[in-house]
Amino acid sequence: MLFNNYSRHQPIIRLILNGCLIFVVAATAGVVYAETPSGQEPSPADLEKARKSVAVTVETLDQMTQLQGGIGSLPNVPISANNPQTDAKIELGKMLFFDKRLSGNNTISCSTCHDPEKGYADGRPRAMGFGGKELGRHSPTVLNAAYNGPQFWDGRAVSLEDQAEKPIEATVEMNLPREVMVGRLSSIPEYKKRFHDVFGEEPSLSNVAKAVAAFERTIVTPDSPFDRYARGDKQALSIQEKKGLVLFMSKAACSQCHNGPNFTDNQFHVIGIPQQGPLQEDLGRYSVSKDEKDKGAFKTPTLRNIALTAPYTHDGAFQTLDEVVEFYNQGGGSVSNKSPKILKLHLTRQEKADLVAFLKSLNGKLPVVAMPRLP
Repeated sequence: MLFNNYSRHQPIIRLILNGCLIFVVAATAGVVYAETPSGQEPSPADLEKARKSVAVTVETLDQMTQLQGGIGSLPNVPISANNPQTDAKIELGKMLFFDKRLSGNNTISCSTCHDPEKGYADGRPRAMGFGGKELGRHSPTVLNAAYNGPQFWDGRAVSLEDQAEKPIEATVEMNLPREVMVGRLSSIPEYKKRFHDVFGEEPSLSNVAKAVAAFERTIVTPDSPFDRYARGDKQALSIQEKKGLVLFMSKAACSQCHNGPNFTDNQFHVIGIPQQGPLQEDLGRYSVSKDEKDKGAFKTPTLRNIALTAPYTHDGAFQTLDEVVEFYNQGGGSVSNKSPKILKLHLTRQEKADLVAFLKSLNGKLPVVAMPRLP
């Protein structure tokens, strides 16, 4: 939890150490802490004590039983009550995920933009759409998308099933009208049989999306070094990575937005990313919400496996993690409606290196996915 009523430039961060509430002050000079009885808000005296206290050490970090922002190891994958997992459904979804016949000209599959060899992204600054046209936004990874709330950079999809459905009909993406898709799949005997076996009915866009979503719920990475650390293996992170974790939760203030087990608050923020690519302007979340404050706001992406999915940000503006960290270090971009959470961080060169080292510890073991035989 973040307490911004004390100082906009010194966020107070709540941590738990052996059952005692600890308030960590992200001061420019370093990270300091003070203890108060669990459940109480910090008093001015507590805050003054925190500023004068000793710095949190790696040893202190290793004793913490709860980390800022609820970051921790991934839980079991949430399953939709309307779309239970079955082996047959997952296999059907995998086939559809790799099948280019789900596009109007038979050249694009889900895996075109979400390539297993590229961290289930595509390695491009911005996605390639129908007919080879460059689109306006970077392809987000499918890894751990099962843990997301809203999907896409602007949150226009409200579920994994919705996310799987929308690109198929989108004229700039896969450009396959649903009636054409239904006819195409129904004409393939094996697909027709599989849909009957799994859903008890003919192929439909809704059931295609359910099958693809079922497969995507298996594309998770719960065994990163950070996960092992959070589960109790205090040797799973190096000293540098632990220093980066302390910065992540304090001076760098990353966990304000990159929180929870999937390192995203599933919210939308304006941080002033420079506009690149074919779009002159991208209104982001505003195109969905029509709320003025959402102009230029984009969804907080997961940081899991972030080292595998360059370039970064909604329009692929940055090629490296070092560039991203420096952008935040400078206080983001120059826009009038920038989030008040985005401030200059005053990180040293070593601190930036430590932070990047921690981010790389979020790379998990990728699931082994054998290329399916398509009918």
